[in-house]
Amino acid sequence: MSSQPLAVVTGASSGIGAATARALAAHGYRVVCAARRTERIESLAAEIGGTAVTCDVTDPDAVAALADAVGPSLDLLVNNAGGAIGLERVEESDPADWRRMYDINVIGTLNVTRALLPALRAAGSGTGTIINVGSIAGHHAYEGGGGYTAAKHGLAVMTETLRLELNGEPVRISEIAPGMVQTEEFSLTRFRGDQERAEKVYEGVENPLSADDVADAIAWIATRPAHVDIDVLVIKPVAQAASHKVARGPLSPRP
Repeated sequence: MSSQPLAVVTGASSGIGAATARALAAHGYRVVCAARRTERIESLAAEIGGTAVTCDVTDPDAVAALADAVGPSLDLLVNNAGGAIGLERVEESDPADWRRMYDINVIGTLNVTRALLPALRAAGSGTGTIINVGSIAGHHAYEGGGGYTAAKHGLAVMTETLRLELNGEPVRISEIAPGMVQTEEFSLTRFRGDQERAEKVYEGVENPLSADDVADAIAWIATRPAHVDIDVLVIKPVAQAASHKVARGPLSPRP
Protein backbone atom coordinates (compact mmCIF):
# COMPACT_ATOMS: atom_id res chain seq x y z
CA MET A 1 0.00 0.00 0.00
CA SER A 2 1.33 3.43 -0.95
CA SER A 3 2.12 5.89 1.84
CA GLN A 4 1.29 8.79 -0.48
CA PRO A 5 -1.96 10.63 0.26
CA LEU A 6 -4.64 10.10 -2.37
CA ALA A 7 -6.53 12.95 -4.05
CA VAL A 8 -9.38 13.14 -6.55
CA VAL A 9 -9.72 16.20 -8.78
CA THR A 10 -12.85 16.55 -10.90
CA GLY A 11 -12.90 18.66 -14.04
CA ALA A 12 -9.22 17.78 -14.42
CA SER A 13 -9.04 17.91 -18.21
CA SER A 14 -8.11 21.61 -18.41
CA GLY A 15 -7.78 24.91 -16.59
CA ILE A 16 -7.89 24.98 -12.81
CA GLY A 17 -8.52 21.25 -12.58
CA ALA A 18 -5.47 20.24 -14.60
CA ALA A 19 -3.29 22.79 -12.80
CA THR A 20 -4.54 21.51 -9.44
CA ALA A 21 -3.71 17.92 -10.34
CA ARG A 22 -0.17 18.99 -11.21
CA ALA A 23 0.20 21.07 -8.04
CA LEU A 24 -1.01 18.25 -5.79
CA ALA A 25 1.29 15.76 -7.49
CA ALA A 26 4.17 18.15 -6.81
CA HIS A 27 3.16 18.08 -3.14
CA GLY A 28 3.38 14.30 -3.05
CA TYR A 29 -0.22 13.28 -3.71
CA ARG A 30 -1.29 10.39 -5.89
CA VAL A 31 -3.94 12.04 -8.02
CA VAL A 32 -7.02 10.57 -9.64
CA CYS A 33 -7.81 12.84 -12.58
CA ALA A 34 -11.55 12.74 -13.31
CA ALA A 35 -13.25 14.41 -16.28
CA ARG A 36 -15.28 13.63 -19.37
CA ARG A 37 -12.47 13.98 -21.92
CA THR A 38 -10.59 10.71 -21.65
CA GLU A 39 -7.67 11.55 -23.91
CA ARG A 40 -6.83 14.71 -21.97
CA ILE A 41 -6.91 13.16 -18.52
CA GLU A 42 -4.95 10.11 -19.67
CA SER A 43 -2.21 12.43 -20.94
CA LEU A 44 -2.27 14.39 -17.68
CA ALA A 45 -2.19 11.24 -15.55
CA ALA A 46 0.80 9.94 -17.50
CA GLU A 47 2.57 13.27 -16.98
CA ILE A 48 2.10 13.35 -13.19
CA GLY A 49 2.08 9.64 -12.40
CA GLY A 50 -1.61 9.64 -11.56
CA THR A 51 -4.71 7.75 -12.63
CA ALA A 52 -7.33 8.79 -15.17
CA VAL A 53 -11.01 8.02 -14.65
CA THR A 54 -13.50 9.19 -17.25
CA CYS A 55 -16.40 10.75 -15.37
CA ASP A 56 -19.33 13.04 -16.04
CA VAL A 57 -20.20 14.29 -12.56
CA THR A 58 -23.86 14.68 -13.54
CA ASP A 59 -24.10 10.95 -14.35
CA PRO A 60 -24.69 8.87 -11.18
CA ASP A 61 -23.40 5.68 -12.83
CA ALA A 62 -20.16 7.39 -13.86
CA VAL A 63 -19.74 8.77 -10.34
CA ALA A 64 -20.31 5.31 -8.86
CA ALA A 65 -17.58 3.98 -11.15
CA LEU A 66 -15.28 6.77 -9.93
CA ALA A 67 -15.92 5.74 -6.32
CA ASP A 68 -15.11 2.13 -7.20
CA ALA A 69 -11.85 3.23 -8.83
CA VAL A 70 -10.87 5.30 -5.78
CA GLY A 71 -11.37 2.46 -3.32
CA PRO A 72 -11.99 2.48 0.43
CA SER A 73 -9.81 5.40 1.49
CA LEU A 74 -9.37 8.96 0.20
CA ASP A 75 -7.49 11.90 1.69
CA LEU A 76 -8.58 14.80 -0.51
CA LEU A 77 -11.46 15.59 -2.85
CA VAL A 78 -11.30 18.71 -5.02
CA ASN A 79 -14.72 19.34 -6.54
CA ASN A 80 -13.66 21.50 -9.45
CA ALA A 81 -16.03 20.48 -12.25
CA GLY A 82 -18.28 23.40 -13.12
CA GLY A 83 -18.76 26.22 -15.56
CA ALA A 84 -20.85 29.10 -16.85
CA ILE A 85 -23.14 29.39 -19.86
CA GLY A 86 -24.16 32.76 -21.26
CA LEU A 87 -24.27 36.28 -19.87
CA GLU A 88 -27.88 37.18 -20.57
CA ARG A 89 -30.14 39.28 -18.39
CA VAL A 90 -32.55 37.28 -16.25
CA GLU A 91 -35.55 38.12 -18.42
CA GLU A 92 -33.67 37.01 -21.55
CA SER A 93 -32.17 33.83 -20.11
CA ASP A 94 -32.83 30.31 -21.34
CA PRO A 95 -34.01 28.13 -18.42
CA ALA A 96 -32.16 25.20 -19.99
CA ASP A 97 -28.86 27.05 -19.47
CA TRP A 98 -29.72 27.66 -15.82
CA ARG A 99 -30.57 23.97 -15.33
CA ARG A 100 -27.33 22.90 -16.95
CA MET A 101 -25.26 25.24 -14.77
CA TYR A 102 -27.05 24.02 -11.64
CA ASP A 103 -26.54 20.40 -12.67
CA ILE A 104 -22.81 20.82 -13.24
CA ASN A 105 -21.93 23.15 -10.37
CA VAL A 106 -24.28 21.90 -7.65
CA ILE A 107 -25.74 18.48 -8.43
CA GLY A 108 -22.43 17.26 -9.84
CA THR A 109 -20.65 18.30 -6.65
CA LEU A 110 -23.39 16.67 -4.60
CA ASN A 111 -23.08 13.41 -6.56
CA VAL A 112 -19.32 13.15 -6.14
CA THR A 113 -19.33 14.21 -2.49
CA ARG A 114 -22.00 11.66 -1.54
CA ALA A 115 -20.17 8.89 -3.38
CA LEU A 116 -16.73 9.61 -1.91
CA LEU A 117 -17.62 10.69 1.62
CA PRO A 118 -17.28 7.14 3.03
CA ALA A 119 -13.72 6.98 1.66
CA LEU A 120 -12.93 10.45 3.04
CA ARG A 121 -14.11 9.32 6.47
CA ALA A 122 -11.56 6.52 6.20
CA ALA A 123 -8.71 8.79 5.05
CA GLY A 124 -5.33 7.18 5.50
CA SER A 125 -3.99 10.45 6.91
CA GLY A 126 -6.70 10.43 9.58
CA THR A 127 -8.40 13.56 8.25
CA GLY A 128 -10.32 13.79 4.99
CA THR A 129 -10.51 17.11 3.16
CA ILE A 130 -13.08 18.41 0.69
CA ILE A 131 -12.27 21.56 -1.28
CA ASN A 132 -15.10 22.91 -3.40
CA VAL A 133 -14.10 25.29 -6.17
CA GLY A 134 -16.68 28.05 -6.01
CA SER A 135 -16.41 31.62 -7.22
CA ILE A 136 -16.80 35.17 -6.02
CA ALA A 137 -20.01 34.83 -8.04
CA GLY A 138 -21.18 32.59 -5.22
CA HIS A 139 -21.01 35.50 -2.79
CA HIS A 140 -21.99 38.55 -4.85
CA ALA A 141 -24.34 39.02 -7.80
CA TYR A 142 -23.54 40.86 -11.01
CA GLU A 143 -25.61 41.89 -14.02
CA GLY A 144 -25.90 39.17 -16.63
CA GLY A 145 -24.63 36.50 -14.29
CA GLY A 146 -27.92 35.38 -12.79
CA GLY A 147 -27.76 31.70 -13.69
CA TYR A 148 -24.09 31.29 -12.81
CA THR A 149 -24.31 33.27 -9.57
CA ALA A 150 -27.39 31.28 -8.56
CA ALA A 151 -25.51 28.03 -9.11
CA LYS A 152 -22.37 29.17 -7.30
CA HIS A 153 -24.43 30.57 -4.42
CA GLY A 154 -26.01 27.11 -4.24
CA LEU A 155 -22.56 25.52 -4.09
CA ALA A 156 -21.44 27.92 -1.36
CA VAL A 157 -24.50 27.14 0.75
CA MET A 158 -24.07 23.40 0.22
CA THR A 159 -20.45 23.70 1.35
CA GLU A 160 -21.44 25.56 4.51
CA THR A 161 -24.25 23.10 5.23
CA LEU A 162 -21.92 20.14 4.82
CA ARG A 163 -19.47 21.70 7.27
CA LEU A 164 -22.26 21.99 9.85
CA GLU A 165 -23.52 18.47 9.26
CA LEU A 166 -20.05 16.88 9.48
CA ASN A 167 -19.01 18.79 12.58
CA GLY A 168 -17.51 16.33 15.03
CA GLU A 169 -16.11 14.10 12.29
CA PRO A 170 -12.49 14.18 11.02
CA VAL A 171 -13.40 15.78 7.69
CA ARG A 172 -12.45 19.34 6.71
CA ILE A 173 -14.70 21.32 4.36
CA SER A 174 -13.31 24.28 2.42
CA GLU A 175 -14.41 26.55 -0.40
CA ILE A 176 -12.06 28.48 -2.62
CA ALA A 177 -13.76 31.38 -4.37
CA PRO A 178 -11.68 32.73 -7.27
CA GLY A 179 -12.36 35.95 -9.09
CA MET A 180 -11.13 36.61 -12.63
CA VAL A 181 -9.06 33.65 -13.80
CA GLN A 182 -7.82 33.57 -17.38
CA THR A 183 -8.00 30.01 -18.64
CA GLU A 184 -8.22 28.61 -22.13
CA GLU A 185 -11.83 27.49 -21.87
CA PHE A 186 -13.97 29.19 -19.20
CA SER A 187 -15.05 32.30 -21.13
CA LEU A 188 -14.93 30.48 -24.46
CA THR A 189 -17.45 27.97 -23.13
CA ARG A 190 -19.54 30.71 -21.54
CA PHE A 191 -19.83 32.51 -24.87
CA ARG A 192 -20.46 29.31 -26.84
CA GLY A 193 -17.19 29.35 -28.76
CA ASP A 194 -17.11 33.08 -29.56
CA GLN A 195 -13.34 33.62 -29.31
CA GLU A 196 -13.45 37.39 -29.79
CA ARG A 197 -16.02 37.89 -27.04
CA ALA A 198 -14.12 35.55 -24.72
CA GLU A 199 -10.88 37.46 -25.19
CA LYS A 200 -12.56 40.79 -24.42
CA VAL A 201 -13.30 39.59 -20.87
CA TYR A 202 -9.59 39.92 -20.04
CA GLU A 203 -8.76 42.80 -22.39
CA GLY A 204 -6.63 45.44 -20.69
CA VAL A 205 -6.61 43.67 -17.31
CA GLU A 206 -3.14 43.65 -15.82
CA ASN A 207 -2.30 40.12 -14.68
CA PRO A 208 -5.57 38.24 -14.26
CA LEU A 209 -5.21 35.16 -12.10
CA SER A 210 -3.93 32.04 -13.84
CA ALA A 211 -5.05 28.48 -13.25
CA ASP A 212 -1.71 27.91 -11.54
CA ASP A 213 -2.43 30.71 -9.05
CA VAL A 214 -5.66 29.03 -7.99
CA ALA A 215 -4.07 25.58 -7.95
CA ASP A 216 -1.33 26.87 -5.66
CA ALA A 217 -3.98 28.19 -3.25
CA ILE A 218 -5.86 24.87 -3.34
CA ALA A 219 -2.65 22.99 -2.55
CA TRP A 220 -2.01 25.43 0.32
CA ILE A 221 -5.44 24.69 1.81
CA ALA A 222 -4.90 20.95 1.43
CA THR A 223 -1.51 21.01 3.13
CA ARG A 224 -2.46 22.93 6.28
CA PRO A 225 -2.06 21.01 9.55
CA ALA A 226 -4.87 18.51 10.03
CA HIS A 227 -6.55 20.56 12.77
CA VAL A 228 -6.74 23.70 10.58
CA ASP A 229 -9.87 24.17 8.45
CA ILE A 230 -9.93 27.02 5.93
CA ASP A 231 -13.64 27.76 5.61
CA VAL A 232 -13.59 30.14 2.62
CA LEU A 233 -10.62 31.51 0.70
CA VAL A 234 -11.39 34.35 -1.72
CA ILE A 235 -8.66 34.97 -4.30
CA LYS A 236 -8.73 37.75 -6.92
CA PRO A 237 -6.21 39.62 -9.06
CA VAL A 238 -5.15 43.02 -7.76
CA ALA A 239 -6.99 44.61 -10.70
CA GLN A 240 -10.32 43.21 -9.52
CA ALA A 241 -12.13 44.77 -6.57
CA ALA A 242 -15.42 42.90 -7.07
CA SER A 243 -17.23 40.76 -9.63
CA HIS A 244 -18.39 43.87 -11.45
CA LYS A 245 -15.42 46.19 -10.80
CA VAL A 246 -12.25 45.47 -12.73
CA ALA A 247 -9.50 47.98 -13.57
CA ARG A 248 -8.42 47.93 -17.19
CA GLY A 249 -5.06 49.38 -18.12
CA PRO A 250 -1.80 49.55 -16.17
CA LEU A 251 -2.06 49.67 -12.39
CA SER A 252 -0.53 52.89 -11.13
CA PRO A 253 -0.68 55.14 -8.05
CA ARG A 254 -3.05 58.08 -8.14
CA PRO A 255 -1.26 61.34 -8.97
